[in-house]
Amino acid sequence: MLLSYLTVLFFTLFYAFLEGRNSLKTREDIRNIAIIAHVDHGKTTLVNELLKQSDTLDEHIQLEDRAMDTNPIERERGITILSKVTAVDYDNHKINILDTPGHADFGGEVERIMRMVDGVLLVVDAFEGTMPQTRFVLKKAMEQHLTPIVVINKIDRPGARPEEVVDEVLELFIELGADEDQLEFPVVYTSAVNGTSSLSDDLSTQKHTMNPVFDTILNTIPAPIDNSDEPLQFQVAMLDYNDYVGRIGVGRISRGTIKLGDSVSVLKLDGSAKNFRVTKLFGYFGLKRIEVEEAKAGDLIAVSGMEDIFVGETVTPIDHQDRLPILRIDPPTLQMTFAVNTSPFAGREGKFVTASKLEDRLKSALHTDVSLRVDDTDLPGAWVVSGRGELHLSILVEEMRREGFELQLSRPEVIYREIDGKLSEPFESVQVDTPDQYVGSVIDSMAQRKGDMVNMESVGNGQTRMMFLAPSRGLIGYSTEFLSMTGGYGILNHTYEKYMPVIRDWTPGRRNGALVSINQGLATTYSLQSVEDRGELFIDAAVEVYEGMVVGQSNREQDIAVNVTKGKNLTNTRAAGKDHAAAIRTPRNLTLEESIEFLNEDEFCEVTPTSVRLRKKILDTNERRKNDKRRKLSSDK
Repeated sequence: MLLSYLTVLFFTLFYAFLEGRNSLKTREDIRNIAIIAHVDHGKTTLVNELLKQSDTLDEHIQLEDRAMDTNPIERERGITILSKVTAVDYDNHKINILDTPGHADFGGEVERIMRMVDGVLLVVDAFEGTMPQTRFVLKKAMEQHLTPIVVINKIDRPGARPEEVVDEVLELFIELGADEDQLEFPVVYTSAVNGTSSLSDDLSTQKHTMNPVFDTILNTIPAPIDNSDEPLQFQVAMLDYNDYVGRIGVGRISRGTIKLGDSVSVLKLDGSAKNFRVTKLFGYFGLKRIEVEEAKAGDLIAVSGMEDIFVGETVTPIDHQDRLPILRIDPPTLQMTFAVNTSPFAGREGKFVTASKLEDRLKSALHTDVSLRVDDTDLPGAWVVSGRGELHLSILVEEMRREGFELQLSRPEVIYREIDGKLSEPFESVQVDTPDQYVGSVIDSMAQRKGDMVNMESVGNGQTRMMFLAPSRGLIGYSTEFLSMTGGYGILNHTYEKYMPVIRDWTPGRRNGALVSINQGLATTYSLQSVEDRGELFIDAAVEVYEGMVVGQSNREQDIAVNVTKGKNLTNTRAAGKDHAAAIRTPRNLTLEESIEFLNEDEFCEVTPTSVRLRKKILDTNERRKNDKRRKLSSDK
């Protein structure tokens, strides 16, 4: 009797739960989605087409390519660095779209975006298939139990293999622990660059329309719950900054309504609460952020009025302070020292050269980049800046030099942590795609950097794909070596995996020494000719150098001091005119990233608005030799 009663009670409560869930009001006029993908799989181009082919933009507006990438560095490098919000109108629905970074160095953006949306468009290249960052961004979506739609892009690319790629995506979903609903993902096939799409992998079915994408979004992605009559809950997921209104908190209203002029509380991360008045309220339409008077549950908005609002904090009514779970942000894994430029050429090329200007700029970067950390050091005019990877930090440096800053950088170092009583270091998942003839060289080079191979397979057309698990410190400076080793045909991708116990008795670093100038002046063709057989030059003739400046890479393990400013002695029998035919090999011009990768522990990278130079920390040649001898004696003991 008791068992029957409990059974009836269980089913009564179960059906009551289902009825209650189904009776929840939803905002059918809105959908919130994020577009996620590996770098260069075409998601920003896809957003462009969704904007063009929606009911959003006026017909006379000409949308430039990758309009969402507004940062000049994003446009130059073809990558998305900061997440951006846009909104399109389609069939009387508003679709809020968040374009997210594809590179793991900017994963701090991706993690927070997942809390603002109800579903994701996973864009995968029809030829390349799933890649390391595909796994990274999809894992973040799976953790939030978001509804996925798979977009197989570049369907018209030569060698496209859509059926195999869909199978790869399914295997990845299973590997990441997707539930049954997520495994039933719909698939849309597109060529974003041509503005075409269809629901079939047959290329002939592609038509110049994005309606299959829009319709799949409306039919698949859940509408947000309409609980706007309840007390307000709004969590800051991104930060923006404006000189006029200060810090701006961007996020999604989880519950309730917010109006311009409202007095609200911000529940701080330290447990305290501060009151402020909403002075500006913004919504999104097309590429614009527009001022609005009111917003409610399900809307993506930006709020200003409180200078020190931070990611993860919750905005609520003053009399109903109900905190949302704090957003988790993965901590930095790599750090560099940013310091005032102290080279002999300091102050020549920059607009901002003082310690106070440098400190203000680094601290201002924290206003919008929550994955960044800036710590003081014992040295005057120097700060330790921590980030999620080499690219993350080099982008900050590039932004600063374009603004007129001069600074010098130390070699990147990984950040160690104490985990379960053991000193641990970050490891990364490394994927290598290379022509078959370079496989042996890649395996040897990864072994020297303590990378363990976890998988190797042939992908056809004479190409092999290998997966490694390698310590992050072993990958510092590896990109340049890898490209040289594979003749520029190899593709290297790596993303943070986890912390593991430190590998002892191993110090990675550059194998070759440097060619170091012993004096100051203009480099001459005559002197460079005599030096180029001793290594690879980084400078050309008529470039001004100083003592201690690195002018090339030695072909030996040791540094070599060289004179690159010496001119030919003129005599009555040897005229200067004979030098006109003299020539040197084209020097290797290092980019900012390559320069940072090249650094050894005893070197700095000098960065100005117009130049990137490498130098020794100790510039005086004799002092440097004495120091090297002392260090060698110390290590021998």
